[in-house]
Amino acid sequence: MGQQEKVATSLAGVVSEGISASLAPVDAELARRYPGDPGTRQPVHTVYVPGDAFAADSIRSWGDQALAALDEHAPDAASFAAVLGLSDELAAPVYDRVRAKLEREPIEDLRIDFEDGYGGRGDAEEDAHAARAARLITEAYRNGTAAPYMGIRMKCMEAAVRERGIRTLDIFLTGLTEAGGLPDGLVLTLPKVTYPEQVTAFVRLLEAFEKARGLDAGRIGFEIQIETSQSILAADGTAAVARMIDTAEGRATGLHYGTFDYSACLGVSAAYQASDHPAADHAKAVMQVAAAGTGVRVSDGSTNVLPVGTTEKVHDAWRLHYGLTRRALARAYYQGWDMHPGHLPTRYAAVFAFYREGFEQAAARLRAYANHAGGDVMDEPATAKALSSYLLRGIDCGALDIAEVARLTGLTRADLDGFAAPRRGDLTATAE
Repeated sequence: MGQQEKVATSLAGVVSEGISASLAPVDAELARRYPGDPGTRQPVHTVYVPGDAFAADSIRSWGDQALAALDEHAPDAASFAAVLGLSDELAAPVYDRVRAKLEREPIEDLRIDFEDGYGGRGDAEEDAHAARAARLITEAYRNGTAAPYMGIRMKCMEAAVRERGIRTLDIFLTGLTEAGGLPDGLVLTLPKVTYPEQVTAFVRLLEAFEKARGLDAGRIGFEIQIETSQSILAADGTAAVARMIDTAEGRATGLHYGTFDYSACLGVSAAYQASDHPAADHAKAVMQVAAAGTGVRVSDGSTNVLPVGTTEKVHDAWRLHYGLTRRALARAYYQGWDMHPGHLPTRYAAVFAFYREGFEQAAARLRAYANHAGGDVMDEPATAKALSSYLLRGIDCGALDIAEVARLTGLTRADLDGFAAPRRGDLTATAE
């Protein structure tokens, strides 16, 4: 090799060292506040079942009801595709995968509800239901019938229901702990959060439980449900939701948009309360920006139009739900709520179509990037991250198979994970 040409510089090394020293607090702050996505699976939806209605067979029952709805209202790929406007190319793969999903894993994330969906109950009755929820979830994880994620939505931290909510949470977590420990898929949802101080109070509550039961500090995380205007814009004009993430002290795992409570808070008429209302779009955009880079994930809300009744009515409801889900996916809201078993076919149809229709192009672009090959699109590391994340989400939910992704990309699951989660500022991430 020839002798390397010497280059001239003007700054002494001490200058760079001084700048690095001055930015050390900022470096630490960036690492603390914006650690990036955790790289774990994000469910495509959350299903809420009232605390008094949840039973050992609830998950299987939802799957069976969803399959029965398909059998009655769209018994084959062609009829289902005609309802939703799926292309001939996608019709059979999507329909077959939807049915397989409903048979294998009908619910990805289940929340036993002790808030709006639960209604008024006496203390003794709610105590019993909270204890039963812990027992049934423990049994489900032991016998392999659990959803990947399960937990409860307690009552909020407002004065009128605060003590009841704390007691329900205590009974539930204590039941899990005494039955063998907290499951890895445990998720808690704190609803109707208005002030960051309520998040702080919930953090202190979880800290007290962890200390009382000898758990690792920070073991228990939770979702924050955004259902009030004050959670988006505080009285001082700041974005309260951003402060809520900070005051959660690393425990916040998600921000869930509450379609109907939030709409009602703004005075939106009942007939226009929907996840595609401009007020909803604004709230979710603020949530999305506040959560970006923090590792906190954003979930869309739900539709209250249920696919029940005549075939014509079911088809209308399916088209609405499918369209709303596709709209959310295009806006990077990869999770939403489903209110009825009849929503499951169109939830999975929308998700599977979203990933299958674009995966070949995404795979080709990622392969070219990984191999430093040319093409008609010049992708950057940030785009490679988005492409990998897209493929991983498709694999996790069942829209794509790892084998077909590997065949088109030439990459392993570990390679995809590496592209999807590069370190902050690392512009050289490549597959090994």
